[in-house]
Amino acid sequence: MFQVTFSKQSLDELNSLSQGKQLYLMEQLSSLSSDILSGENSSVGSFLRNGKVFYRLRIDDLRVYFEKIDISLHCHFILQKNSLNDFLVRCKMPASEDAVLENHQNFWDYLESLAKR
Repeated sequence: MFQVTFSKQSLDELNSLSQGKQLYLMEQLSSLSSDILSGENSSVGSFLRNGKVFYRLRIDDLRVYFEKIDISLHCHFILQKNSLNDFLVRCKMPASEDAVLENHQNFWDYLESLAKR
């Protein structure tokens, strides 16, 4: 069993859930073992991001992205599955819609078109 810690984003999302869903999520995370995290046939996925191994656990309609640090699991993100932010995290893109928009020329073209009106 691991100790579970949360980033600000994941804690905010956790607090927005019902108490029953919070308890279920905590139970699922805290019951993970090193064997499950290292197993290939596990329900937990893993990927590399910025030189760190991140894990992804699906819990109902949520995806929990976390990192194993010594004897703890640090939750970086709790996201609704199939949401834009979930897609951005999985694709290693900036995790805010504003950051994505700012990097596309169409966004700037659109803003300029508004200024010409």
